[in-house]
Amino acid sequence: MNTAPVKQLRESHMLLYIVILFLVEFVRGAALISFLSIYGHKALGLNLDVIGAAITAAYLTDTALKLAIGYLLDKLSVRTVVNGGLLCSLAGIAVLGYAQTPWLFITAAAVYGIGISPIWIVCLTRIKEESRGVQMGFLYTIWLVGMGSGPVVINFILDYSYSWAYWTLLGISIAAWVLSFLLVSVREMHIDRVPFREQLSILGSRLREMKVLLPGMVLQTLGAGMLLPILPTFASHSLGMTPSQYSLLLTVGGAFTVIGLIPMGRLADRLGKKWFLVVGFLIFGIVLYSMTRQPSIGLALVCALILGLSYAAVLPAWNALLAAYVPAGQQGLGWGVFSTVEGVGGMIGPYLGGMLATQFSESWVVRVAGTLFVLISLFYVFFPFRLFRGEKPVVP
Repeated sequence: MNTAPVKQLRESHMLLYIVILFLVEFVRGAALISFLSIYGHKALGLNLDVIGAAITAAYLTDTALKLAIGYLLDKLSVRTVVNGGLLCSLAGIAVLGYAQTPWLFITAAAVYGIGISPIWIVCLTRIKEESRGVQMGFLYTIWLVGMGSGPVVINFILDYSYSWAYWTLLGISIAAWVLSFLLVSVREMHIDRVPFREQLSILGSRLREMKVLLPGMVLQTLGAGMLLPILPTFASHSLGMTPSQYSLLLTVGGAFTVIGLIPMGRLADRLGKKWFLVVGFLIFGIVLYSMTRQPSIGLALVCALILGLSYAAVLPAWNALLAAYVPAGQQGLGWGVFSTVEGVGGMIGPYLGGMLATQFSESWVVRVAGTLFVLISLFYVFFPFRLFRGEKPVVP
């Protein structure tokens, strides 16, 4: 097995970036999925509408500031940007533990959201072009493991002690911030110093060049976001699952996503990205829609396995395609723009899914999301992939 792409990730302090990324994603998953809701409601006595506003504030600042962080990465050293961002996240977590008033709780969550983006965008800019799919898969593995393990660990600690859960997240945030001081302070991404207006002009031309892809960027995250608020009740009401069985369903889907990311990324590097997007979205949509037919628990777990592998096929291929449109001299700004565009769907989706479920049903939302993913797949069948750079299959 060729391990050169993974070895390249270990070079030039990349292992340090990966460790910091894991810690940041661990805290993100723990905070946004479990800690804010449970600690805010039970330990601080805040109402659920305040907690919902706080989670929204964190997502909004994370998404809105991706563009600004990208620009800073084009102008400042990696260490300065990452260190400053992690300091904001640390401050947000620190204040959350004592934020008994709604405005302070929401503000602290918003400040926490500011510091999430820099380390992820930096990792994206350091991937080698010749093996982007494999390395993208490796980074997404780190992201998924961090995001997935965070809620599991913090839920266990919350059952024992709210205070311990708070100090655990604070300690991990401090560790990530301290590690960021070890990053080299020079600008390592070989970014040309180009005036900001000229950078926006370059990116504007790239966005116009790939404007037909922009709806897909939003719709993909919109479809996924629609599922977030309704999945627990869908599993309970439509699939008849207990909370422990639902946890098993999520674990199976997440595990097979992690298992499939690197192999799928390697295949996408060799064979081209088109059919990984087409087949991945098609299978994802069909299987998602089929789960509204109330399958048995065993069959539902098989569906989760297939959904995980389909997601693993899509992620590296999609991000490798986006990478072709990031200007070589403005990588930080470029990834910030694309991440912001993708984040629009992620912000709208949860609200839309919750509203539709209230008006109709959870199963209705799952059907809509499944149909949306099938339509996205058909779109990529007819999309002129020859316009993309690097889409000729690599001959072994």
